[in-house]
This record gives sequence, structure tokens and C-alpha cells, in this order.
Amino acid sequence: MTNNLIVRCAEPDDSKALFELIQGLAEYEKLSHAVTGNALALHEHLFGSKRYIEALLAEYSGKAVGFALFFHNYSTFLTKPGIYLEDLFVLPEYRRQGIGKALLIKLAQIAVERECGRLEWTVLDWNESAQAFYRSMGASILDDWRICRVTEEAIGQLAAKES
Repeated sequence: MTNNLIVRCAEPDDSKALFELIQGLAEYEKLSHAVTGNALALHEHLFGSKRYIEALLAEYSGKAVGFALFFHNYSTFLTKPGIYLEDLFVLPEYRRQGIGKALLIKLAQIAVERECGRLEWTVLDWNESAQAFYRSMGASILDDWRICRVTEEAIGQLAAKES
């Protein structure tokens, strides 16, 4: 498998393939209805004048089979940048072949190169196989932290409040 596997930084021509993988992730998580974006917006955020995100693409025999999408965050306690892994996904028929591991290793290498203090992400509570995989890769799953989220409509409402 590894002879035919390439993990590389995404390039502008990869936007459509990346978006198709994002749709595959949404389908796997039973969240297809939540996908409201498109490949054009993804392309702009990856490669536009203001780059919000970065991505790694896993190709097996020339076919896009997985990706890792990430961006920088910051730890005030460490006073170091970190990397937040927004999504890691491998097509179901290509799982258990080392592709997810290769993506995480490449991301860890980027974190080391950029002198990051943390590499963080979230995992769904029902996805026990992913949790086991992440633990095997050295991740700790933090039980004492909860995600807080303000969605787009609520952001506008919050921004309109007086302090």
C-alpha cells in the first residue's frame, strides 16, 4: 500500500477533489444536510489572498482517498502556535491501510517544523474506532473540556449586542 501512497500539501487544482472528500466525510457522519459550502469557497479559503486553512491530500495510485484540513491556533499558556486539525478523513474502502496514520504523521512533521506546542482536534463521542486509532497514535482524549460554538446567525446577534 505505502508504495502507491502519496501524502502531499494540497494544490489549487485539488479543490474539487477535496470538496468531494468533505462531502464523503459528511455522509459518513450522517451530516450531509449540514454541507452548505462549495468547492469554489474552499478553493478561496485554501489559496486566496487571505489563506484561512491548509490541507494535506492522500493519493493512492493517483486517486484522492483522504485528507487532513487544518489551521493554526495559539496557546497562551505555552506562548506557542499550535495546529488545529479540523477534519481527517479516509474513504471507507481505503481504511485500515495506514493512510490516516500517514496523514497524521505528515501533520506532526509540519507541527515540529513550525515549532508548534500542540496538535489538537475533536472526535465524535460515538466514533469509538477513531478514538482507539487516535489513542494508538499518542493522542489524549480530554474528558473535562467541552466545545462551545456560536453559529452564523447567533454570531450576528452577539455582534449586535451592546457591551
